[in-house]
Amino acid sequence: MQRLTDNEIDYNLTMLKGWSLDDNRIVKNVVFKDFKEAIAAMVKIGEAAEELNHHPDWYNSYNKLNIKLSTHDAGGITMKDFELAERIEQICNK
Repeated sequence: MQRLTDNEIDYNLTMLKGWSLDDNRIVKNVVFKDFKEAIAAMVKIGEAAEELNHHPDWYNSYNKLNIKLSTHDAGGITMKDFELAERIEQICNK
């Protein structure tokens, strides 16, 4: 998969609420009601990541989830990252 240009990244970020660019990754921090809700979302995100064969770098602390996406084998951000980010949005905004 080919890395996106800065303009392509900026454009795609306009389609995702709350996502930003940080250190050559697209990132989002999500706050849930409690730990149980955060873990449930992580399981669903994990299932989506498996379906797409694209896995996030993430960190969970109680009800907070920090998600970072980049395509390691492409050395940057690709459409795979935006595809997973869109799935994450669908999961977190149900």
